[in-house]
Amino acid sequence: MAHQGEHNRMTDNNGGGGNAALLALEIEDLTVAYHSKPAIWDVDLTVPQGVLMALVGPNGAGKSTLIKAVLGLIPRAAGSVSVFGKPYERARDLVGYVPQRGSVDWDFPTTVLDVVTMGLYGGLGLLKRPGKRERELAMYALEQVSLQDFAGRQISQLSGGQQQRTFLARALVQDARLYLMDEPFAAVDAVTERAIVTILKELQHRQRTVVVVHHDLQTVTDYFDWTTLLNVEIVASGPTDTTFTEENLRKTYGGSIATVNAIAGGDS
Repeated sequence: MAHQGEHNRMTDNNGGGGNAALLALEIEDLTVAYHSKPAIWDVDLTVPQGVLMALVGPNGAGKSTLIKAVLGLIPRAAGSVSVFGKPYERARDLVGYVPQRGSVDWDFPTTVLDVVTMGLYGGLGLLKRPGKRERELAMYALEQVSLQDFAGRQISQLSGGQQQRTFLARALVQDARLYLMDEPFAAVDAVTERAIVTILKELQHRQRTVVVVHHDLQTVTDYFDWTTLLNVEIVASGPTDTTFTEENLRKTYGGSIATVNAIAGGDS
């Protein structure tokens, strides 16, 4: 996949909040409401370029809602979203999205290769159909997730882990600069989880920015160098080693003290 020179103007992973030129994602005053009840409230968030960020919080905290609101998939009651200094609507080609596996109709009659190739449609335009070059790029993405032997298989015949890797390949083929992933580790086996982690680290090595909705608190410090804690409102956001603390976890999870104690293990 192409490496563009501007991708290599890199940033310190532990900074960037004060310099808009270094921000992969900037969210200001974002509110989303369902039936007049806020799902996320007045969210301000800055994500520097090149970080691998976990978006963490309890069930119903608004994590998926935040991702979908950034992407314009659900209406925003208030607020704005910028990607690399531009409104999202003018920078959507810089963003790759991996949806929750459970939100997809896996009985739709299409092959693995076709699903991955769909990731290139945004760059093709409405009238041009994918050709040999696009198929080659899609196959390369499948090789990255070890699914090249499944290219011709119907997606309904895949295991859960294979389905997840298919959507990861679809995002990879876009060669985006910012990736938003909604629970990519949910209900996958250990082999798939390791494969996903390897890909995330490689994306970061190539100066991409990755935001991941993540549930397993035990792996946050191993996988991510940046963490945002959300419970309808932002509780804390920053480098994992200073943000993923017992105090912030208690603020985020409220009464789930047993869970926080088990994860934090006395870390302050």
